[in-house]
Amino acid sequence: MNKNQIKESIGRITFTENRPILSVVIIELLLVAAMFIAGAYATIQELDYTAPVLIAFIPVSLVLIVCLTWKKSWQRYGFRPISHIPVQGWMYYLPLLLVLACIAFNGFRAFTLREALFFVFFTLMVGFVEETVYRGLILHILLRKKSAVTAVAISSLLFSVTHVLNLLSGQSIENTVVQLVYALLTGAALSLLILKNKNIIPLIAYHFIHNLLQFLGQDGRSVSVWDYVILGVLLLHCVWLIVSLKRDAAWKQPAGISKSWV
Repeated sequence: MNKNQIKESIGRITFTENRPILSVVIIELLLVAAMFIAGAYATIQELDYTAPVLIAFIPVSLVLIVCLTWKKSWQRYGFRPISHIPVQGWMYYLPLLLVLACIAFNGFRAFTLREALFFVFFTLMVGFVEETVYRGLILHILLRKKSAVTAVAISSLLFSVTHVLNLLSGQSIENTVVQLVYALLTGAALSLLILKNKNIIPLIAYHFIHNLLQFLGQDGRSVSVWDYVILGVLLLHCVWLIVSLKRDAAWKQPAGISKSWV
């Protein structure tokens, strides 16, 4: 290989490949900063509690759509037809259905059609943005240089830490701790699922339905027994997926694993 070829090869190494940890930290900080600024503006203007997410996530979702389309990277980050998921692969989503059932068992409050339609848009946008960022961009970047263990752990931790912002809403410490653990286990389960089935579409659908059920569910901030049941289901789900991935020899595969689903 001559000098020109070496320079050309080095030039093709992107910043995210060379500095994966720094890259995901920057992405996380940008997202948190957007949420913080939007939250501060919404507080000053005394806007609705959904306003910070709308203000922050609408431009983020537009940027993601433009960038993924421009770079033709939809498939790289798991946006594939669900028909590509193996028949056996669908059984690994069953625990998520159990989680949704637990949320639904809490009951629903009275709501108008207009309110329901708003929350459909709101939760679909949140599901798209958070899954694309955490199970798409961040997980993909980490998998290029780090092991699956490291990639899943970091992406899940960052997803959980983002929910620390809920401390600003004045909820109890117990609620916040449960929510952080909930987010951590959810992030881990969804990250493991994309390693297993290499498709982000079911994850966005789950995230969307999960949040929609919560927003249309009974009001109340106290932790219920169903929250702990859900934590148990998610923990067992993660264990099941790890065992399955180890059997597939995908769990301990070193850097470059992302090439199997890029």
